[in-house]
Amino acid sequence: MKFSGILPFLTVFALGSFFLSAEKISAQATIESPNYKIQMPNFNSGAGIPSSSGYKLDTTIGQTAPGLYSSTGYLVRSGFQYIHSIIPFSFSMSNYLINFGTLVPGSPSTLTSTLTVSSGGAGGYKVTTRETGTLQTDGGQSIPDTTCDSGTCSEGVAGVWAQATTYGFGYNMSGNDIPADFVNSTYYRHFANASLGQTDQIVMSSANVGTGRTATMTYKVNISGVQPAGSYRNKILFTAIPSF
Repeated sequence: MKFSGILPFLTVFALGSFFLSAEKISAQATIESPNYKIQMPNFNSGAGIPSSSGYKLDTTIGQTAPGLYSSTGYLVRSGFQYIHSIIPFSFSMSNYLINFGTLVPGSPSTLTSTLTVSSGGAGGYKVTTRETGTLQTDGGQSIPDTTCDSGTCSEGVAGVWAQATTYGFGYNMSGNDIPADFVNSTYYRHFANASLGQTDQIVMSSANVGTGRTATMTYKVNISGVQPAGSYRNKILFTAIPSF
C-alpha cells in the first residue's frame, strides 16, 4: 500500500497596484483597498534623495509640524522621516512545494522550509499562517491534524509529538522570532484550519528592526496502518505583515 502527500504552498505578500483619482482623495486621508492601507498619504511639492560624492540627503516637503518635541516625561517625533526605513521590508521562503512522497505507516516523515524576513519599520513585523483544510484526497479521505502525544496541542499551543503511534499532520518552528511555545524540536502545533473558521496564527514576529531574520518550519506527517491509500494534499497560506 502506497501513500503520497503533496502540499503546494501559496505565499502572499501585501502587494497591490492601484491608481489615485484626485477628485476622490484629499491630503491626509486614509487610502485603502482589500490588499493595502496607506495612512496619512502626502503629496509633496518636493521630495527625493539628492546626493553628491560627500553626502546623501533624504527630503520631504509639505508635512504639518514635523520635528522633535519634548517635555518632562515624553518625546514626540513628528514627521515621516522618523519612520523612514533604510531596511526595505522583504519576505521569502525556501522549498515552497512540499512533497512527502510515499508514506510508511508508523514512520513519521519530515521536510523543512526556511522563512526569511527583513524589516526596518518602527513597529516590527509578523508572519501568520493557516491551512485551507486537512490533508485530503479528491475522494474526501483525510489525514487529521495532529493533537500531539498528550492530545492537547492545537493551532495556538505547541505540545510534544515524539511517539511513532501518534498520527496526523503538524509543524515545528526553530530559529529567530518564533513563538515561545516551540520549546525544542519535539514541540509541534497543527495549522489553523480555515475550513473550520480558525484564526491565522503567528509563526514569526518581532517589534524590532532587523535584517535576514530566519526561522525553519519543519512539517511532519505520520499515518496509521488503516489510513486509506491515495494522494493527499492541501495548501498553506503565509502572510507577511510589516508595521510602521
